[in-house]
Amino acid sequence: MIVSAIPAPIARGHAQLTVEMVSGQSTVTSAWSSNPIKVLVPKARGVSAWAFTSSFGGGMVGGDQTQVDLQVGPLARCYVGTQASTKIYRNPRRAACSHFTRARLQAQSLLVFAPDPVQAFADSTYAQRQEFHLEKGASLVLLDWFNSGRAARGERWAFSTFRSRNEVFLEGERIFLDSILLDPSAGPLDAPMRAGRFNCFATLLITGEACRATAEQILKSIQMRPVQQKSPLLVSASSIRAGVVLRVAGEQVEEVGREIYGHLALVRELLGDDPWARKW
Repeated sequence: MIVSAIPAPIARGHAQLTVEMVSGQSTVTSAWSSNPIKVLVPKARGVSAWAFTSSFGGGMVGGDQTQVDLQVGPLARCYVGTQASTKIYRNPRRAACSHFTRARLQAQSLLVFAPDPVQAFADSTYAQRQEFHLEKGASLVLLDWFNSGRAARGERWAFSTFRSRNEVFLEGERIFLDSILLDPSAGPLDAPMRAGRFNCFATLLITGEACRATAEQILKSIQMRPVQQKSPLLVSASSIRAGVVLRVAGEQVEEVGREIYGHLALVRELLGDDPWARKW
């Protein structure tokens, strides 16, 4: 593995990861981070390179502002996940707490960006924005999901504010935009016409030539699935340019996880291994 020297100075809460093809294998050629975020690289070379982001405090506290920059070179394959759910801790002062991800995928590359869900505690405030820029022939699997908080402790949809925005660009053209704002000031988040009985919501986007078969299979399977009243799991799928968007709402986080990962068999083959084998 070739890892570049850490640039100086490094902005607080900033991380960077670069994956390139070296001698026919996907290789982490640069990785660095600064407190409170860190990047772990347990599988740095092979069919795909793997990396996990984490936090020194096990989550984010009021005032934390983190950023991750990802670069995936031509033909390279990369999986990026998290060690566990991203916990957003209680923040009565409502100080800014945010995260920004920017990823650039060069020609014929593949990025599987699949963190664990965001878990916002009571009185927490969180905003995240993620941008993915794909060159011609690049492929992306993007998972973005969140749950109701510490429901077992009675903290169900009890956070102050939650924002999430995802944008995907292909050759400079935006092909996907998804923006969520959850704010109790507009009414109880557990109201029937809002989150209701559900405790987890997920969006799975799959686009690009390498994942075309997976996208087509997901769209077909969801279209054929019967709709059941009072089902603990609701699933829908819609097509986008060269791909599909799967949306899932579930009463249990584990059920949502099993639904998502059940659709990713071909993606596991593209990565050369299964990063979710012991997850759900």
